[in-house]
Amino acid sequence: MRKKVFVGMSGGVDSSVAAHLLKEQGYEVVGMTMKVFPGNKCNDGLTESEIIVENAKKICKDLGIEFVYVDLIEEFNEKVVDYFMREYANGRTPNPCVQCNKHIKFDAFLKKALDLGADYIATGHYSKINKVDDRYLIYRADDESKDQSYMFYNLKQHQLKHVLMPCGDYSKPQIREIAKSIGLDVYNKKDSEEICFIPDNDHGKFILNNYKGKIIEGDFVDKSGNVLGKHKGLIYYTIGQRKGLGLALRKPAYVIDILPSKNQVVIGEEEEIFKRELIATDFNFIPFEKLTEKMKVQAKIRYASKPAPATIELHGEDKLRVVFDEPQRAITKGQSVVFYLENLLLGGGVIEEII
Repeated sequence: MRKKVFVGMSGGVDSSVAAHLLKEQGYEVVGMTMKVFPGNKCNDGLTESEIIVENAKKICKDLGIEFVYVDLIEEFNEKVVDYFMREYANGRTPNPCVQCNKHIKFDAFLKKALDLGADYIATGHYSKINKVDDRYLIYRADDESKDQSYMFYNLKQHQLKHVLMPCGDYSKPQIREIAKSIGLDVYNKKDSEEICFIPDNDHGKFILNNYKGKIIEGDFVDKSGNVLGKHKGLIYYTIGQRKGLGLALRKPAYVIDILPSKNQVVIGEEEEIFKRELIATDFNFIPFEKLTEKMKVQAKIRYASKPAPATIELHGEDKLRVVFDEPQRAITKGQSVVFYLENLLLGGGVIEEII
């Protein structure tokens, strides 16, 4: 019997071509779209979420595959949206896509698919999964400019054995050319760059409208605690920020720290946002279960940053110490630090403390 794979269909070119490639490889392919947020009403009367569903349904029809739909709004709100708002309110800068991959796409979505008879799930992400001996490993995509492996450091072996990522073997132009060659209208669709549940990219407004706690003004202070002015609320600031502070100082001002216990944003000079060490928690490793000794790696402190040489080691039972060879700009609590050996994704964790 053919293996059955449920492809997460977003209505975009990557997931559409992923479904096509897997069908060509002989899998029984089902397109499955998640409803994860209601969205605002658009000009045609449909919500943003409903438009995604309709687009995905049309693509599945064009590809000649079955379409199914699953409602994960409750799980998404709890694990992603509430987390996102709570982290910002506590003076941290979260990565909602990391949380979504951990709790929704490769947990709730995977479980739904397996319950419906899937052998695998697949996505249009640009990464590669290979089995080496008895471990499933994740590698950077061939197209490094589109590589998304950073987002998957949380995945466990029991999840990876059921995941396919066929786009990792192609470049983005190649994926678009395949879509065009098989007559898919989405071949030139623009890539989405905003947070999916905040289409206008104004996270401050979103949190103000949806967070159950209070967002209150506080003080901008210098390192000595001297008050420099008033801030609008911790949700509007992140380490390294210069624009939008509203401070009239005689020299460039940067956010160098955020103190949620005092509701203060600390202002300093650019050189003060360069740090070499951090402590990470909630970490996971993919090629092995546990780190047993110091290890030289390449580490990224955010999705868009370049990998930099660093040394990692356990710091107690549940923390990880990361020391970079050279200072890194704007290490930020709440973001993920992710480790590589050349093209192999080792794992990562959430930045908890900056030293």
